[in-house]
Amino acid sequence: MAQFTSSNPPDSNVVSEIESSVTNHLCFRSRWSELLKRARQIHPPIAPQAYIHLWERCRDQFQPNNQLTPIWFPNDSDLKKSNVYCWMSELGLEEFPEFHRWTTSSRTAFWADAIEKVGVKFNREPVKLLNQDEGTATAIWLDQARLNIADSCFSAPPTDIAILFQKPGQPIQRQSYQELRDRANRVANSLVNAGCEPGDAIAVVMPMTAWSIAIYLGIVLAGCSVVSIADSFAAPEISTRLTISKAKFVLTYDHQNRAGKKLPLFSKVTTATEIPAIVLTTDVEPSCTLRPQDIAWTDFLAAETEFDSVDCASDATINILFSSGTTGDPKAIPWNHTTPIKCAVDGYCHQNIHPKDVCAWPTNLGWMMGPWLIFASLINKATIALYEDAPSGIEFGTFIQKAEVTMLGVVPTIVKAWEASGCMNDLDWSKIKCFSSTGESSQANTMVFLSALANIKPVIEYCGGTEIGGGYVSSVDVLPNVPAAFNSPAVGLDFLLIDPIDHQVSEQGEVFLVPPSIGLSDRLINRDHFETYYAKTPRLPNTPQLRRHGDYFRKFPTANGPVFEAGGRADDTMNLGGIKISSAEIERVLNHVEPVVESAAVSYSPSHGPDQLIIFAVLSRETDMGHLQKEMNQALKTELNPLFKVHSVESVSAMPRTASGKVMRRKLRDLIEPETN
Repeated sequence: MAQFTSSNPPDSNVVSEIESSVTNHLCFRSRWSELLKRARQIHPPIAPQAYIHLWERCRDQFQPNNQLTPIWFPNDSDLKKSNVYCWMSELGLEEFPEFHRWTTSSRTAFWADAIEKVGVKFNREPVKLLNQDEGTATAIWLDQARLNIADSCFSAPPTDIAILFQKPGQPIQRQSYQELRDRANRVANSLVNAGCEPGDAIAVVMPMTAWSIAIYLGIVLAGCSVVSIADSFAAPEISTRLTISKAKFVLTYDHQNRAGKKLPLFSKVTTATEIPAIVLTTDVEPSCTLRPQDIAWTDFLAAETEFDSVDCASDATINILFSSGTTGDPKAIPWNHTTPIKCAVDGYCHQNIHPKDVCAWPTNLGWMMGPWLIFASLINKATIALYEDAPSGIEFGTFIQKAEVTMLGVVPTIVKAWEASGCMNDLDWSKIKCFSSTGESSQANTMVFLSALANIKPVIEYCGGTEIGGGYVSSVDVLPNVPAAFNSPAVGLDFLLIDPIDHQVSEQGEVFLVPPSIGLSDRLINRDHFETYYAKTPRLPNTPQLRRHGDYFRKFPTANGPVFEAGGRADDTMNLGGIKISSAEIERVLNHVEPVVESAAVSYSPSHGPDQLIIFAVLSRETDMGHLQKEMNQALKTELNPLFKVHSVESVSAMPRTASGKVMRRKLRDLIEPETN
């Protein structure tokens, strides 16, 4: 981020007037609060860079050596609008740490209360909210309950707006909860007419659109399972996921329009599989020719808008998502009818979602944040805002402004692009109550810029996983917001930091979750669940069996309580542009590129810019490294994902290894840090 501490900052005259109008204070919080109050009164509004300048000057005056300086503090008005604060008040609790302890020490009471607050609908109440008779690792939530969680997505008044959406160059369209329910019911009826039965897997390879949300909910209403596959994946990756899930049909578009380009979807699907495809048309006229087994959307979609949701056991699968492991095929993680409760409760507590809020998060049904957005928004009776194109330019920002979005979720890479181009600087995002960031590690300067785009609003960092159904560490709006830091474990869940010799530590270490919690997976389709998450985890006195997660975190004390910072993956999994991928998957592809004998993939986070993919390679002969890099990028584009790009290739004679033969990627990372800084 550019530093605006020169003699001529942006809006310098206005900034000087603001600073001179605020009397000196004895502490950072009081002076910053007064500066912010005064700045927000200026018309026309001051630029984001002016807010950044004011904050930096105030920070440097009071806390020059403390990089963990809050950008936002809750005031009385904020607290009164906070779901968490109101919940604390009901319990007679004054401090958030007390509330969090209650959510983990009284888990059944917390989740019973949470289920009531977000309004989950049951056909039969659970006999037991939490059944741990067989142990923590196999805990059963909502034991013997009957429900269809999609029904809980339609509790808002029928005329309230469920989805705001816009196609490029067209006006914003609105879809009520009743209209969304009618569409989802039509999809459910269509599946039944096509011979689908409860339990069948139905794949979705499509961008996030108003119709894809109706399709997702219709599949769940029919008692089937959504197979979530990102539309950006190459044909071999689509094929792998369809094979693992044993999908009966695959729904897709003929193509998608993205940033002025027409990207094929149907052709990728047909390259990947012989499974029948149900094909929607992006434009007025279809752009593909169907195979004999395929079905056009207009022929598939039933007219009947009435459908009684299929009554399901609480542990019945609603969604199969994929998360990269460190070897071989991606892990296939089933979500059941309890998992969306985790999404909704996290949204209620951490993103502070209220009825009629407008929630936007550029994402995809292939990643957990797509389903998360559906459940966190609709179960909380809010509105989903969708811009059906890339979120990189002013067109997206104008949509956010006109849709009056109140909660905007991001991946840090997107924000860095906004900052570099300045495309969002002149927009009015004052309706935004909070931002939220996930998918990859944030950098403080990027999050300060994001906060300033909405006249300084909190940025809720959110870190978890597909196998968690949401987050395990986040932030809450009852505590000061430190850029790029987490101020609390997620409600209802806790974690410990463990060092390499299995001792609990207070400063930094590998994350191990303290189960049980609604949302945590209890099985995998193509792996041994216990071996993956519980086997050989540290055993500590007076502590339940811990659950492996794999992140590396640091904990820092501050004047406002402890905060956490992400330190990357403790295993060999990485985030590239918000997409989780294992080094093994990348290496599997690159090891087939001539003249590579062996490769090791390492991600590196420079101080500015997105994460970079560095490849170390043992080669069978001398070669042009620039040409090799191009060949590797082409292989990744064809076999994995066009979004993955090799930043550089380093030739090595041999890989550094542990005594057991495992490649020591941290040693490789140490080799490239001085060069990439």
